[in-house]
Amino acid sequence: MRQIVLDTETTGLDWRNGHRVIEIGCVELVNRSLTGRHFHVYLNPEREIDAEAEAVHGISLDFLTDKPKFEAIAADFEAFVAGAELLIHNASFDVGFLNAELSRCGRGNVASFCHGVIDTLRLAKEQNPGKKASLDALCERYDIDNGHRTLHGALLDAEILAEVYLAMTRGQETLAITLEEPSNGADMPARSVAPDRPRLKVLRANDAERAAHAAVLADIEKAAGHCLWLAKVQAASEAESP
Repeated sequence: MRQIVLDTETTGLDWRNGHRVIEIGCVELVNRSLTGRHFHVYLNPEREIDAEAEAVHGISLDFLTDKPKFEAIAADFEAFVAGAELLIHNASFDVGFLNAELSRCGRGNVASFCHGVIDTLRLAKEQNPGKKASLDALCERYDIDNGHRTLHGALLDAEILAEVYLAMTRGQETLAITLEEPSNGADMPARSVAPDRPRLKVLRANDAERAAHAAVLADIEKAAGHCLWLAKVQAASEAESP
């Protein structure tokens, strides 16, 4: 399983307004392990960079004037990510920008040469509804050190996102459990039960305890508008009534 963790930096927020990609950072995962292979490039956008964007990533137009244009690195980028599944935080943003750049070069879109895209922002929101899902928030949640991240940078963010994704999905590689059982039980160890083991004593709630429990459930019903357990208790009580 080959996956590419990808991030970009741009001149602004919307490719529809003519904004361009100025940095691409990718790191490779194979079978959920970092291989050490990466793709990283700065790009000359041939346009101004919004002040708000520069404040986020710290990349100036002066720094980019001698950098290659996207069309010069398009083939190398496509070759690096081809056939892989992409892992991107807020994927619609980066994919939208990359598709716009590829279109300017007359090349196919990302979907034409990649195996698929996983949006880690969406995944994080599905796993923890209502909680912050920024990269910094996820680093804090999964105890990943990002103290060296003072500004956004495509390669640095891709490396951090790789760690975050592995933490978010840890254990999934062990979900394929074996369901096969011995056909006749011959291979299973015999269970030994002590003959003098005492019988378990069953303690049932008395009337006062049951009434107190019902009162607590009634309070929940009043506060929340519905309490499933209260309905079950009432149904059980009615069933026991002569």
